Amino acid sequence: MLFYWIIGIVIVQRLIELLVARRNERWMKSQGAIEAGTSHYRYMVAMHVCFFASLLAEVFYFDLSPPPIWRVWLGIFLIAQVMRIWCLASLGRYWNTKIIVLPGANVIRKGPYKWIRHPNYAIVATELLVLPLLFNAYFTAILFTLLNIWMMAVRIPEEEEALKNATDYRDVFSMKS
Repeated sequence: MLFYWIIGIVIVQRLIELLVARRNERWMKSQGAIEAGTSHYRYMVAMHVCFFASLLAEVFYFDLSPPPIWRVWLGIFLIAQVMRIWCLASLGRYWNTKIIVLPGANVIRKGPYKWIRHPNYAIVATELLVLPLLFNAYFTAILFTLLNIWMMAVRIPEEEEALKNATDYRDVFSMKS
């Protein structure tokens, strides 16, 4: 029962986030924003869809149940959700699932972005590991943690390049060419 509730809530949360991202994308593009990193975006979306499919399949096929320390995993997951909301609220209309930058805009340096450049990616990495561990789905936890590392190795440099070229990102983070 716990599995159904958690997975259902997370899927609804992700769908709402996609609606928010779509709304933010329309607004940003109406302000002259440009999109970068389009070549990998569909693979990132596919990875996340496959994550949920793998988690569902692994839990059902092997009839998995939460481990004795499930409350620890749930606590970490809930903290990650609070952090996720903090990230989205901090970026406001600039938050998106795509790499969309507004030329000439100032980089957001509030909330968790005061201390870390890409806190949302750290949160996603935490979720991709902890959510499967909450249900003993080790295959999904390992596979998608590795796939996410590969995806972030592609995505983060593309995002940083777009931000450096279009915003004050280089100055804010004291980056050299």
